[in-house]
Amino acid sequence: PTFDPEGNYLFFLTDRELSPVYGGLDATWIYPNNTRLAAAALRADVPSPLAPRNDTEPVKEEKPDQKEKATNGNDKPAEAEEAAAGEAGETAAEETAAPPDPKEAVAKKDEAAGKEKQTLAIELDGLEKRVVLLPPDRGNYTDLRALKGQVLYRKLPFAGSADRTTPIMAYDLKERKEMPILDDADGFVIAAGGKKMLVAQRRAFYIVDIRPKQKLTDRLNTGDMAMMMDPRAEWRQIYTDVWRRYRDMFYDPTLHGLDWAAMRDRYGALLDDAVTRWDINHIIGNLIAEISSSHTYVGGGDVESPARESVGLLGIDWALENGAYRVARIVDGAPWDSEVRSPLRLPGVDVKEGDYILAVNGIPLDTARDPWAAFQGLAGKTVVLRVNDKPSAEGARDVLVETMAGEGRLRHLEWIEANRRRVDKASGGRVGYVYMPDTGGGGQTELIRQYYSQIDKDGFVIDERFNSGGQLADRFVELLGRPIVHYLAWRYGAPVQQPRMANPGPKVMLINGWSVSGGDAFPYTFKDQKIGPIVGTRTAGGLIGPAVGHRTIDGGFYTVPEGRIYGNDGRWFPEGIGVAPDIEVVDDPSQLARGTDPQLERAVTEVMRLLEQNPPREVPPPPFEDRTAAGSK
Repeated sequence: PTFDPEGNYLFFLTDRELSPVYGGLDATWIYPNNTRLAAAALRADVPSPLAPRNDTEPVKEEKPDQKEKATNGNDKPAEAEEAAAGEAGETAAEETAAPPDPKEAVAKKDEAAGKEKQTLAIELDGLEKRVVLLPPDRGNYTDLRALKGQVLYRKLPFAGSADRTTPIMAYDLKERKEMPILDDADGFVIAAGGKKMLVAQRRAFYIVDIRPKQKLTDRLNTGDMAMMMDPRAEWRQIYTDVWRRYRDMFYDPTLHGLDWAAMRDRYGALLDDAVTRWDINHIIGNLIAEISSSHTYVGGGDVESPARESVGLLGIDWALENGAYRVARIVDGAPWDSEVRSPLRLPGVDVKEGDYILAVNGIPLDTARDPWAAFQGLAGKTVVLRVNDKPSAEGARDVLVETMAGEGRLRHLEWIEANRRRVDKASGGRVGYVYMPDTGGGGQTELIRQYYSQIDKDGFVIDERFNSGGQLADRFVELLGRPIVHYLAWRYGAPVQQPRMANPGPKVMLINGWSVSGGDAFPYTFKDQKIGPIVGTRTAGGLIGPAVGHRTIDGGFYTVPEGRIYGNDGRWFPEGIGVAPDIEVVDDPSQLARGTDPQLERAVTEVMRLLEQNPPREVPPPPFEDRTAAGSK
């Protein structure tokens, strides 16, 4: 919120424009882009900024004495001669008057200052009733600033829009219209005089006038800016700032019973021995570790960052055979996973498993080094591969491909698909498999993508092993526990359940010790809501959070957990202990390496057992009714 300079209005942003957007996969709705600009008149006598105006033109009436002004011989009005005579008399009086008394001058100055000093008067009674919504359409706004006669703000893109521009706009209170100031900006600060502003755009700065249709032309020269600093003094300030934020913002004001002042002195004594910024992060890390809490991170700052060259990848497993490197296997996800594929799987690329890759961009692969050495600095670039079905240059062909910057997602999709096929085979096609890598946006998308595409299965294995966290789990569990409320019978086609994206079948969750944060919250809520049994080993146990981030003066970061979860039973989530499984199965890396997964196999067995106890229930439509008068008797 921001007050206007004249003290009449409070301008603010309010999320009250409700226009739903419906999901394309189900009947779920959300209300995005719902922000409006609003103004509240601070007193009852202040008119609304949108009050009706009289559109008639006023008529200026001349006063009678102006029609009959006397003039002297030089055609000057009498009033002008009298004014001139008065000014001459005042000048003569000033020349003969005594010098002013200094005390009297100070008194007059204080009196004038008192008149200039104004008090902002606000009538709280009826304030909300005096709120009006300004004409600019709903959307997403930020950086609201008020000037005399206008309000400035930045417009952010609509949620889901491909547009990335954020223009600076102004709403003119007199003209009552919205006007563009700049087409795009990352932020702005208004100068004290209210005539100009400093604009940031793509790590550069500009000064522009506050008027419509400005252009960013004269970039400020910040390259030559320099400052003298004392690193040790800055490090001490950073350390103290972190200590204070924990003192004031950590969810537990007792900081888990620590003598926090003693901790400041204990670790602060190490600051004089620090010689690099990494040392400071190490000291701070040990300080906040004393609290015994998850989500306590520190890093970054004014540290040296060496240049890096990423390696181009092909999404393959290599083999050294017959004195040359060979394509042992091309990594594949599911056939429908078009998100990422090996460059060798694209249409028209003439490379297959078993072929030899002999050279990259004309440079032979050195078998004394890893094959990736030949791709250093070539990530995401187009390269020429010399390929042959034998380990010699005779008859070789050149193939043009674009390398990958990383294979993690591709190999993860392959692992997920292998698990899905294993569950499908073990259950005779009755049980679906969903893997959630986290509870952030990625895991949320994976849940929808995998769960909805198998919604007609009789039951599910929900695998959240190695889940790295993110959001809390209420929405995920709501989806998994969603009941069927009724059916719709149609003239043509089978009856349809409502909601359509719901599965009442048994569900078993897989967890392990690498599931943390949101990966703790997901099974914690899954168990609390009695969705189904949990198989595996207990989770890591880190749910003091969230990891609210703060910045240090040199660009570093640290987090201060401001909250902690407790359950419907009135007990804290067991920090450092985690969620225990209902059926403990220890994961054996040696068995995983041989292609068996005891935890996954046990989960499938449990789902099948539950299906045998409670087979899926079909609800056929009732017989058609005779709704005539005779039939109703």
